Amino acid sequence: MTEEKPNQPQLPPTSAIDRLTKAEFDNWFEYPVRVQPHHTDYAGIVWHGNYLTWMEEARVECLRSIGIEFADLVALGCDLPVVELSIRYHQSLQLGMMALLKTRMAEVTGVRMNWDYRIVSTDEQQLYVTAQVTLVALDRQKGKIMRQLPPAFKNALAKISTSYK
Repeated sequence: MTEEKPNQPQLPPTSAIDRLTKAEFDNWFEYPVRVQPHHTDYAGIVWHGNYLTWMEEARVECLRSIGIEFADLVALGCDLPVVELSIRYHQSLQLGMMALLKTRMAEVTGVRMNWDYRIVSTDEQQLYVTAQVTLVALDRQKGKIMRQLPPAFKNALAKISTSYK
């Protein structure tokens, strides 16, 4: 089993959203991950695209935790494509390591949903990745952005969004 290296160099935070405080994690959905061989390159470092996969898995599970099944959204003719992504890699995860992927819906404005992500060590002392993702509700049949969210979806999102407009 690979041990975490506490003295490994780390990039300094670039903004307030990169700084960790215990209070910030009070309303975050947690999704544990363990780095498997298929997540890594030949050096045993997580390939950058896997972080995006984990973020999507966490987002889908977060929605499921409030009663929104992604398959139900698709059945309603609604898709949630990513329209904007910002990711910062602070420190690499390596083969065998465990981490917590923390996500929350930061803001909903009309049909636009902004999600925040943090990937941290299980003791929350090491910051590996910070990211923000913006999704929009898309009418699958028309291929166009919806004018409004389906009512059941909108009501459920109001429960978890830190800012709902």
